[in-house]
Amino acid sequence: MTEKKVEKKGEKKGKGGKDEKTKEEKINEIITEGATTVKMEVDYSATCDEKLPLAESLAQAGKLQEALDMLMALEKQTRTGADTHSTGRVLVAVVRLCKEAKDWAGLNERVIDIVKKRSQLKQAVAKMVATCYTYLDETPDKETLMKLIDTLRTVTAGKIYVENERARLTHRLSKIHEGDGKVEEAAKIMQELQVETYGSMEREEKVTLILEQMRLCLATQDYIRAQIISKKISTRFFENQTHHELKLKFYGYMIALGQHEHDYLGICKNYRQIQDTDKVKEDQSQLLSIVRNAVLYVVLAKHDNEQSDLLHRVAEERLLEDLPEYQEILAKFTTKELISQADFSTSYEAVLREGAGATEVFAKTEEGEKRWSDLKARVVEHNIRMMAQYYTRIRLNRMANLLALTESQTEDCLSDMVVAGTVTAKTDRLEGIVDFTQQQDPLENLNLWSYNTNKLMELVMKTTHLINKEEMVHKTLGAGAITAE
Repeated sequence: MTEKKVEKKGEKKGKGGKDEKTKEEKINEIITEGATTVKMEVDYSATCDEKLPLAESLAQAGKLQEALDMLMALEKQTRTGADTHSTGRVLVAVVRLCKEAKDWAGLNERVIDIVKKRSQLKQAVAKMVATCYTYLDETPDKETLMKLIDTLRTVTAGKIYVENERARLTHRLSKIHEGDGKVEEAAKIMQELQVETYGSMEREEKVTLILEQMRLCLATQDYIRAQIISKKISTRFFENQTHHELKLKFYGYMIALGQHEHDYLGICKNYRQIQDTDKVKEDQSQLLSIVRNAVLYVVLAKHDNEQSDLLHRVAEERLLEDLPEYQEILAKFTTKELISQADFSTSYEAVLREGAGATEVFAKTEEGEKRWSDLKARVVEHNIRMMAQYYTRIRLNRMANLLALTESQTEDCLSDMVVAGTVTAKTDRLEGIVDFTQQQDPLENLNLWSYNTNKLMELVMKTTHLINKEEMVHKTLGAGAITAE
């Protein structure tokens, strides 16, 4: 056997004995390769070219153990000689021969044994693990598959250079557990991954795995963890329309999360994001369904500045021309007029809950009934806001009559809106009078009084000046007349 000694690539000497590569270039090369560059001492390429075919022929002849012993001896030589390429070839050959011989137990043992060897080369291990990953679909039964996955996850634990393979193995294991009905165990396994920290993984694959974590958290009703995981995805990633499938998945999960939290405004925003997807725009029926949901959820959201702004922007959608009933609903909430609760229910309940284009928002379920009662509450709140604009004082019984509520219910709704800061009102319960006059802050009153006082003094000074000026003019004109006589 001939062993040809070689120098590390890039270390040839130039004229004057100086390195051809600068110090900066060497540092950049080491950083690019993950700071794991090892100087090769001996090149075993020729030896591998000679012994690998021989080992394959021995394995085919049924002498698997002899072939593996030959390869393990060769592996020790290439590893101690720091020949990364040759070591990788040998390790791949070892696992391939075990797989071809259907010796899955031996394959697992060899993988664990190889990784534990001293000064094992990281790039060679990465090649072996990547090769073993491709064998998962070739295992004869589920038990063998589970043992192989467990072996590979064991040898990849805590190793950054095979973090991508470990993530894929964990995902595969999670899907197996989910298929067996062990959803909680599948979610627990996926939560071990922190793929957002993986520098070598493609961004699309990262998002795919994070979405899987979100899906399993929602399946196990772990909504708090799902909310935390959702923040790991930047929505700017979805600006590229090539990722529309991932975008639809993400916002679908966010809608499910918002429905549990009753965050109607957030749900409307998510539907608006789905509406802006090219794939959705191509399907007119799906697009109209999304617009219907966006309209209903923005109406269900409690009133504030953000909700009011979004309400008016949704009302400007041209697609509403194809949905006249939904356009009328928006018009009622954007017009400064009272909405009759009875007329509203008569006109729109059948359309929203049972019509041909009805959505699942107000379905005949517990959640649907909750949202329908919330819609009635939004009508009441809209009417109270309108009263606050048109009335300074109103009797409580008259207000209850306009809202189609009892006096007790009216007082409760009004109190909730005052606490939320939506309207300003005071109730004289003895007299039964509601006062919508806005009470000014004492400091504002003091500032206004000071401003008015200063303004008054300026007018007094100006008036005094004009009087003095007029007197001077008359004196001058009077003196001139006397002189003329």
